Amino acid sequence: MITRSILSVLAVSCLALSVAACSRDEAPVEAVEDIPVAEQPPAPPAPEISYACESGRSLSVRYMDSASAEVTYEGQTYTLNIARSASGARYAGQDLEWWTAARGDQETATLSRLGPNDDVGSVVLERCSRPANTVLPPRAPDEAGAIEILDPDMAPPCRGPALRLAREGGDAGAGNRQVVLSLTNAGSTACSVRGYPGVVLRDGDGDDLDQVRAVQQLGNYFRAGQTPGAVALEPGGKAYFDLSYSAVPQENLGETRCPSVASVIARAPGDTADIPLDLELQPCGRQVRVSPLRPVRDGSAPG
Repeated sequence: MITRSILSVLAVSCLALSVAACSRDEAPVEAVEDIPVAEQPPAPPAPEISYACESGRSLSVRYMDSASAEVTYEGQTYTLNIARSASGARYAGQDLEWWTAARGDQETATLSRLGPNDDVGSVVLERCSRPANTVLPPRAPDEAGAIEILDPDMAPPCRGPALRLAREGGDAGAGNRQVVLSLTNAGSTACSVRGYPGVVLRDGDGDDLDQVRAVQQLGNYFRAGQTPGAVALEPGGKAYFDLSYSAVPQENLGETRCPSVASVIARAPGDTADIPLDLELQPCGRQVRVSPLRPVRDGSAPG
């Protein structure tokens, strides 16, 4: 038989054990120092791709990822998302549709205003093109051969009112013609250009020659396959580009004589201001080929 004194001893012992257990549970835990996490290098920005449009304007697009694109048109930037299409790549949003497709060595595209149901483009604003496969997907910053990205510290884009267009020479041979043109920074501050100028050809009455298209090409007469690069222009500095065309009527197109051009209108990449020049040409084959802007006249050195 357990006596009252024994029960008292057991009760005291249990209480002591409980207090000890609580003390162990509530003992402060030593703080663990934060382990610094190495900062990841920022992902390279998506390259800006320039398209030449039949209106003579140019627009630029950044394909941010596999599901979105930023289209810059007439000074405004629109964010569009990938949308369903039967062929090509289609992006839609902010009342606009951007639809691209590969056509041989050219990538063609249309910029349209979305219809009332915000589903399908109903009014075409621009029909544009560029040489296919001129821009590679962005690589990691430390990967060899990474695509050139325009330096954010570079001077702001050149605008038409501060530029002057001039002929710098040309060449001819085997039924082909090539004219070298320059854009001169006539302003008082530095600016920069990258990509293709917009080009419009006009007849003696000042009307656009819609039957002659300006088509972008890689490189130029001297250097084939050269991709667009950034060109910085100090006041008085020049960026060069070529117009190349055939001087032989194309019988398969029904040509017996070639259209007469009286003047050329150039537009800086991403700008809409006209930069005129009186220039007589007779391009056959219904097109002139436009090279990227470069920092040297003959294009024999990398630009």
